[in-house]
Amino acid sequence: MKIATYNINGINGRLPVLLRWLEQAKPDIVCLQELKCPNEKFPLAAITAAGYNAIWHGQKSWNGVAILSKTPIQEVSRELPGEPEDTHSRYIEAIINKMVVVCLYLPNGNPYPGPKFDYKLKWFKRFIARAAKLMELELPVMLVGDYNVMPTELDVYKPERWIDNALFRQEVRDAFQQLLKQGWTDAIRKLHPHEKIYTFWDYFRNAFARDAGLRLDHFLLSPQIASRLKKAGVDKEVRGWEKTSDHAPAWIIIGK
Repeated sequence: MKIATYNINGINGRLPVLLRWLEQAKPDIVCLQELKCPNEKFPLAAITAAGYNAIWHGQKSWNGVAILSKTPIQEVSRELPGEPEDTHSRYIEAIINKMVVVCLYLPNGNPYPGPKFDYKLKWFKRFIARAAKLMELELPVMLVGDYNVMPTELDVYKPERWIDNALFRQEVRDAFQQLLKQGWTDAIRKLHPHEKIYTFWDYFRNAFARDAGLRLDHFLLSPQIASRLKKAGVDKEVRGWEKTSDHAPAWIIIGK
């Protein structure tokens, strides 16, 4: 089974890119972030025609997450517990093929310091609490999406330039490590522990051509599914397509 995550950076504007990649990569499950469209504007007809079921949690102009699957999806929740007044569309949780699949878009947090960074840490704290509850279920669970975190210096092209960026602040990296200590496996790093692997390249300063990238998109797997991990990678070439997202799709393959 192939599971992918892709920050699409505007699903309607980049729908041709998404459909081309779906046809080429043929993932079984896809977690999408940054839909940037209200619920009623989600391109369900095109997604269905491509062979996928879909659930989504949209928001006008910003955020938005969705899960696509070739098999039926049972939605569990579209709210991260802990803050009823949080209106950002950043979380959706479902059951697919007897697995719990969480799609998340963790806040960027810039500029640091400031209220956006404070919100990021608070959201992360809530997510860590939810992850702990999911781990207690002792089921196959995957936490998939754009974490807006570079966990280590290997995950950023010039770490010394990012020390005070909200994506690389020590508080954020510590929060990611707190997640891992619950028992989650960082799938890409498990299979590629020493390789330079990026999932994001800025549109500016010729970043993609220079391979000045960041690893922001992650798969965290519970022990019940981590033992079935076979392969992991990034479809880097998609970042070079015309009118593409600034992220590339990342993927893992799970055995039976």
